[in-house]
Amino acid sequence: MPATDTSALLSIRSVTKRFGRTTVLRGLSLDVAEREFLTVLGESGSGKTTLLRLIAGFEPLDSGEIWMAGERLDTLPPYRRNVNTVFQQYALFPHLDCFENVAYGLRVRGVPKTEIEARVQDALAMVKMTSWTRSLPAKISGGQQQRVALARALVNRPRLLLLDEPLSALDANLRRQMQTELKSLQREVGISFVFVTHDQEEAMAISDRIALMRAGTLEQVASPEEIYARPKTAYAASFIGQTNLLHGQVQGGRAVVGSWEWPCSQPDGPATFSLRPENLLLASQEQPGNGVVRLHARVHDQVFQGAARIVRLQCEEVTLTARVPASEELRENEIFVFSPDDAVPVKDHHAGGQQE
Repeated sequence: MPATDTSALLSIRSVTKRFGRTTVLRGLSLDVAEREFLTVLGESGSGKTTLLRLIAGFEPLDSGEIWMAGERLDTLPPYRRNVNTVFQQYALFPHLDCFENVAYGLRVRGVPKTEIEARVQDALAMVKMTSWTRSLPAKISGGQQQRVALARALVNRPRLLLLDEPLSALDANLRRQMQTELKSLQREVGISFVFVTHDQEEAMAISDRIALMRAGTLEQVASPEEIYARPKTAYAASFIGQTNLLHGQVQGGRAVVGSWEWPCSQPDGPATFSLRPENLLLASQEQPGNGVVRLHARVHDQVFQGAARIVRLQCEEVTLTARVPASEELRENEIFVFSPDDAVPVKDHHAGGQQE
């Protein structure tokens, strides 16, 4: 779902960050809209956590600027930025109960006692923790600790909340539950979230937009639907879900991959196409031609995944992956088809592929 307001709350402009001789961010520019849930996704070492620390003020920039709501942010100390951060380690005070953990920052700032009481209760209610206000962190679950950490950040009423892999310590079932709750909470409080993760399934589940990072640069910034259906690069196609990368040539308006051909509007030259496993469909040998590309395949490994099976196919000299309904009985040799529209041209730095 796209952000409801496309005006930029946060604007990161040509930011570069180095640690010694290593350049971690390379002239990166990115906007975050009001009330947007933006996920910064990338593998270890891509620079995503460094970007979060620059926004929060925990690291200085080497060059570039960061602006928020018309104010230069990178020149301000962390305590003057209307930004709060929830870390992977929640760092709750073990000797303070949930109420006092949330209230701590307000007390340090000298907020009046009556206001503290109301704001802490409101923050705990937002995260459904009012029944545990007097519980110590050791007496509540990991998911509840995560809620308290969120309340501690939200009680300060930030314009922007930064979340650095806050769900990574949770087990799989609780993690899925908290993803849903986190997105619901973001909509309820109506502030912008910048969420960092290396988990592409998590990013797809909760984001309005995904900013996919690679080696300190942005590979693609788009909605989950767009980045999955229309990846711009081979890296994006492979990182976001499973895909088959088909390497070939475009000649006179035709894509040629081995003996397979289909119409293509790309310019002549080397080309790479992304074909998702679910777009490889079973066909019978008697099926008449209807513009689809037909592949004769030998079926190899099959992996059961509930409603579907992931199948490895040998097609000529190419190994492909298909996703078929679990109820389908496959023979050793099958014919698969795909629509030319589902073969998405992507830029491939290694293979010299071209992109519009």
